[in-house]
Order: sequence, then C-alpha cells, then structure tokens
Amino acid sequence: MKKNAFYIIAGFILFAALARLFPHAYNFTPIGAIALFGAAYFGSKKWAFLVPIIALWVSDMILNNYVYSAYYDGFAFFTSGFLYIYGGFALIVVLGIYLFDKVTIPRVLTGAVGGSIIFFIVSNFGVWISSPMYPLTVEGLILCYTAAIPFFHNTLGGTLIYSAALFGGYEYLKYKSPSFSPVEA
Repeated sequence: MKKNAFYIIAGFILFAALARLFPHAYNFTPIGAIALFGAAYFGSKKWAFLVPIIALWVSDMILNNYVYSAYYDGFAFFTSGFLYIYGGFALIVVLGIYLFDKVTIPRVLTGAVGGSIIFFIVSNFGVWISSPMYPLTVEGLILCYTAAIPFFHNTLGGTLIYSAALFGGYEYLKYKSPSFSPVEA
C-alpha cells in the first residue's frame, strides 16, 4: 500500500506543478506549496526533494519552451534565475522537513508564510545579483527587494491556496482511505 501512497503524493505534486500552465496572476503559483507538501508526506528526504524538483522542472520546461520558442528559434533547458529559484525551492523543502513531523493547520500556515518569505528573499537576491537592472550595492539590493514587494502578496496567496488544496485534499483522501498514509520509503 505504501507504493500507492507514493504515486498519489507524486500525482498531487505533478498536478499542482502543471497548474502553473493555466493563466494566473504574477507569482500566484503552487511552488511553495509543492515543496512543503513533498516534505510533509514523503518519509524519505530523497523523495521529498526529487519529486517536487522534477515536477517543477517539467512544468518549467513546458512553460519556458513555449515562451522561448515563441520568440527565439531554439529550446531552453534552464532559465537565467534557475539557481536562485531552485535554491529557494530547496530551502522550502528543508523548512518543510523540519516543520512537519506532524501535519497540522498551524504548521501548514507557518510553512506557507515561511516558505513565501524564503522564496522572496532568495529569488529576489538572485535578481539583484544577476540582473543589470540594479547596481551591486546595498542600495541596489534594497531597491530590488522594494520593487518586488507588490508581487509578494501573490506568492503568499498562491502558497496558502495551493497548500490548502494539496494538504486538505490529501488529508481528506487519507480520511476516506487510511491506506494512503505517508510514504516510508
């Protein structure tokens, strides 16, 4: 039965990642929720990192190549902010691993807020360090974070809504069928 739970959890993650393909407000995505969800329900840290990162990468491949091929004649495997986006994502997984020895509503809320803050800090640091838009000074860093503030509410909102859907959906499924308990392997 544990194998079924693995596939159900992975399916939830893949479905959420593919939800990025539908029109949405800037930064209103399931990225933080996917990282937290994988960390909470995969018993193995290996799967907690691998499955969400692969799902994110697959959705990125679809999104980036659709946009990339519309403007250029080619195929892109990685975006310019890959390191910072995936680094922030991995840190959210780490947060989830330490936060979710037990899934509760306060922990999901804490993870969603904390994960959104982590992603904001790491991804916008990446924008500052790798973009010619901001000078590489303390003032440039402050300007970069200040310019990103209007997008934070969508990051937080997306993480909260998708966390509610993922965690709530899986907890409901476990309630209806206890054989879908968290994965040990």
